[in-house]
Amino acid sequence: MQKLQNYINGDLIAPKAQQYLDNYEPATGEVYSLIPDSDSEDVQLAVDAAKAAFPTWSNTPLEERMLIMMRIADGIEKRMDEFVAAESKDNGKPLKLARAVDIPRAVSNFRFYASALQHFASESHAMPGVGINYTLRQAIGVVGCISPWNLPIYLFSWKIAPALAMGNTVVAKPSEVTPYTAYLLSEVCIEAGLPKGVLNIVHGLGGKVGQAIVEHPEIKAISFTGGTETGKRIAATAAPMFKKLSLELGGKNPTVVFADCDFEETVKQVVTASFANQGEICLCGSRIFIERPLYDKFKEAFVERVKALKVGDPNDADSNLGAVVSKQHKEKILSYIQLAKEEGGTVLCGGVETQDFASDNLNTRCKNGYFIQPTVIEGLHYNCRTNQEEIFGPVVTLTPFDTEEEVLMMANSVKYGLASSVWTNDLKRAHRVAEKIEAGIVWINCWLLRDLRTPFGGVKASGVGREGGWEALRFFTEAKNVCIKQ
Repeated sequence: MQKLQNYINGDLIAPKAQQYLDNYEPATGEVYSLIPDSDSEDVQLAVDAAKAAFPTWSNTPLEERMLIMMRIADGIEKRMDEFVAAESKDNGKPLKLARAVDIPRAVSNFRFYASALQHFASESHAMPGVGINYTLRQAIGVVGCISPWNLPIYLFSWKIAPALAMGNTVVAKPSEVTPYTAYLLSEVCIEAGLPKGVLNIVHGLGGKVGQAIVEHPEIKAISFTGGTETGKRIAATAAPMFKKLSLELGGKNPTVVFADCDFEETVKQVVTASFANQGEICLCGSRIFIERPLYDKFKEAFVERVKALKVGDPNDADSNLGAVVSKQHKEKILSYIQLAKEEGGTVLCGGVETQDFASDNLNTRCKNGYFIQPTVIEGLHYNCRTNQEEIFGPVVTLTPFDTEEEVLMMANSVKYGLASSVWTNDLKRAHRVAEKIEAGIVWINCWLLRDLRTPFGGVKASGVGREGGWEALRFFTEAKNVCIKQ
């Protein structure tokens, strides 16, 4: 059985303690590789390597840094099939989704930030007749990047690429649930000639490796994507140490459908926004609010489309949904479906594990996998637990509304504020509602239409700081004002 390795100081090495964790394939429920069960000693090795590499890397000419990062992007693209297979095997998502979204986005992340660093400009402010101020933005030093399991290489690269572009060295931790694409990235970095110690990848558990990264005094900034409760613990550790923090946390995103929407397109896109990647995307719309005159028509068409989705082996070309990421997560999702019933909800479709009705292929290779039928529930109060707590799976609720004021109250009732979507052909209403929704991003008549130049992040319990575009580049620098008197 393959043993993955840490990537420290340019080499692939075993964990100091020689301990490993089982790596499960969600589609089969079987162990298919072992990953390092690293600890603070491994993190210290990585920090030492990153600290030693920082002076040279931060002073490497921009064009040279750009070319190295471009070679990393090329390396991922050349090994596309391997990355796609690893992403699907680790995460349970269909191969076609990994090929269409996750791996191309990782390639784009490296290419975007490699080129963006060539065009990044600092501010200057003239004081006519007095002087001029200009801002130096300098690399911070050693930074920590901790990424989640739902979009493993996409979000991992989204953190690493801007950090490297601005001249920082990195100690990174991928999720222990989905480590394989990060391991392949280690190999690509070696092939691309990334200098030793510039990027270090330490595998292991959050409580051991993640905590060691967060509390290490020589790691100056932390970029984390994951659950809100974990974010609280990170902030509690890092804030008293005055580390820079970027926390992209949970979401309970509203989808607001007005009666004047483009009906067919809206139903189609809202199904995708609800169940893409088994609903395991922080941006998925899990609370769907429909204007009452359209409610019954929308519900019928929506449920019909959801029932037609195929849950199956991720290797099947016609599978729309694969497996959820782990047995523990499957049990959590099922517990929320049971809770919804206890809270008075009616399950319109789904609500069960899929082995009872899935394809022959699922019943053979995937008979022990972690599959859940996409689930639609109605009849719940907007303020019940099912509508307030993050489930992070293929479960959505439908709720009618009568007025803008009512739907805004319900949409904003949760502690989260990550993303939202609004579906209407009334331009004035679109702008009005977008302004009043408490979320870091509002999509109008679309979902997950992303531009890497724009800032990304949430409000309220969905996090602090912004990733994406120039915001990410600024985060990974320290600003120094220089004032020259004339």
